[in-house]
Amino acid sequence: MAEFMQSSAYAGVTISLIAYAVGAWLKRKFGFGFFNPLLISIVVTIVVLVGCNVDYDTYNEGAQYLGWLLTPATVALAIPLYEELELLKKNAKAVIIGVLAGVLTSLLTVFVMAKLLGLSHENYVTLLPKSITTAIGMGVSEELGGYVTITVAVIIITGVLGNILGEFICKLFRIHEPISKGLALGTAAHAIGTAKAMELGDVEGAMSSLSIAVAGVLTVVLSSVFAGFM
Repeated sequence: MAEFMQSSAYAGVTISLIAYAVGAWLKRKFGFGFFNPLLISIVVTIVVLVGCNVDYDTYNEGAQYLGWLLTPATVALAIPLYEELELLKKNAKAVIIGVLAGVLTSLLTVFVMAKLLGLSHENYVTLLPKSITTAIGMGVSEELGGYVTITVAVIIITGVLGNILGEFICKLFRIHEPISKGLALGTAAHAIGTAKAMELGDVEGAMSSLSIAVAGVLTVVLSSVFAGFM
């Protein structure tokens, strides 16, 4: 299997897409939150690689092409935002305050957790960009001296948990306003949370898309400040 993946330029992409398709099918079939397509695709891919004794570098040779689509996919989230531009203008103040509150909460949570658990500076800054999209978070982690690969894993875990639990938490705290739900999902769980927001409605999706960009910029600026706290 390892030899096949080394000789095939698209083996990694194929495995990734099939694994994601399995996750999407399970989500449609059972509708259970933990059957998140991304989570399932990660598990299936790991099982295939371990079972076939294929190392990550060999797999990534073919799968890296998917990574090239990450940035344009993130930029494409501006489309639903454009469609709800008038709504954004009417609620600009609430949007800015809401996203800022979400970013500060995320950074403060990481700081308090790092203090309580006695994490090193490197581990601390690795976790700071946990709630922003991978394309931005990797750069923040590298700039601050964190472990980029761990940052990527943490960002994915944060997004998947937000996707799975976001709607439940909104119901638990009786948050019914579409703008509020969209801002919460986008700020806390970046693009993966935005996928859930789009399932909830057009307004939720648009506000969540906006939150990704604003939260990313604010996190870049504020992470540098918080990094000096430890």
